[in-house]
Amino acid sequence: MKLLGGAEEGTVGQKLFYGVAGIVLVLMVWVFLTAGANPILRPVVLPSPLSVLQAFPELFSENNLVKNMGFSIGLNLSGYLEAILITIPIGFFIGLIKYARWGFQRQVDALRYIPLTAVTLLFIIWFGIGTDMKVHFLAFGIIIYMLPVMIQRIDEVDDVYLKTVHTLGATDWQVLKSVYFPSVVSRLSDDIRVLTAISWTYIIVAESINSNQGGIGTLIYNVGQRQVRSDKIFALLIIIMLIGIIQDKIFVRLDKQFFPFKYQAKESIKSSRIDQKGIVSIVLEYIFLALGWISLGIYFLLMLQEFVPFMGDFKPLSYVFGDSVNVMHIIFFLILFFQGWTWYKKRSDQLALQAIPTKTTGS
Repeated sequence: MKLLGGAEEGTVGQKLFYGVAGIVLVLMVWVFLTAGANPILRPVVLPSPLSVLQAFPELFSENNLVKNMGFSIGLNLSGYLEAILITIPIGFFIGLIKYARWGFQRQVDALRYIPLTAVTLLFIIWFGIGTDMKVHFLAFGIIIYMLPVMIQRIDEVDDVYLKTVHTLGATDWQVLKSVYFPSVVSRLSDDIRVLTAISWTYIIVAESINSNQGGIGTLIYNVGQRQVRSDKIFALLIIIMLIGIIQDKIFVRLDKQFFPFKYQAKESIKSSRIDQKGIVSIVLEYIFLALGWISLGIYFLLMLQEFVPFMGDFKPLSYVFGDSVNVMHIIFFLILFFQGWTWYKKRSDQLALQAIPTKTTGS
């Protein structure tokens, strides 16, 4: 049996089995280190899995976990959206125009060495201590890493495509639209996924300022420094990891929707191995699809409640996401618009294919 390489091989059931086995192994080591009246590691250093599990209900009942989670997620997505909207045009400007690259390339590279915790006071001076400051701070923290990477992605565009479109007489705008934009943005989406972890790191820093607004970072600060509850800290860290995993899965699914050509080779290999796609894979695919549409439907009803209250005066989205609720609405409409546009395009292609035999028969 080959052990090295081949991480993409295997059925969904096999990967699920080994994934669960890995979690069980980690839990066994964790229990071994914390079990007994005199554990190897004290509870303050490493709480037991049972105490961490018992901390979750306390976080919901005593620390308003849902609202704090919503505030942090809203900050995270707001910072991401702002960073993407700023990075893409500036990146193309510096990466494609030689005079701009000569003038700004070194400054862009130098930005990565700025310690973000040191510029926190500057953002407080510029934007105050409210939500706007935190969003701009997160966006800046993402931009200083994303901008150099985007310029690198521009350099990685294959010369074959550029020479082909230039041979066909394409204008600069056509080259940008048909070659650079899809190639660069499709690769940049992978980098955006990686930067998710960095953004959650800076959220903790941002939320420590004006902690009255809440957030998971504020909770970690309160239960750690004031209550000395390491079990709650571990529970919050697990929540952050789960949110990050869910975000990553959503990004992957959106990436497949926006840039399907990236996955065509992989899908063709999978389709050639019929035995690789088992019943588990099919069931999970339909479950995720159904959950996605159900989530959009629920969000739509909750959004109606924000503008046309039909379930009382309570507005759940404003309560959970706070000042970032409008950004959540924008993201919802963007996803809904893209889903509708994708359906319309597929339907148009199907109608065009159905019309071909009819025209052939008529001729």
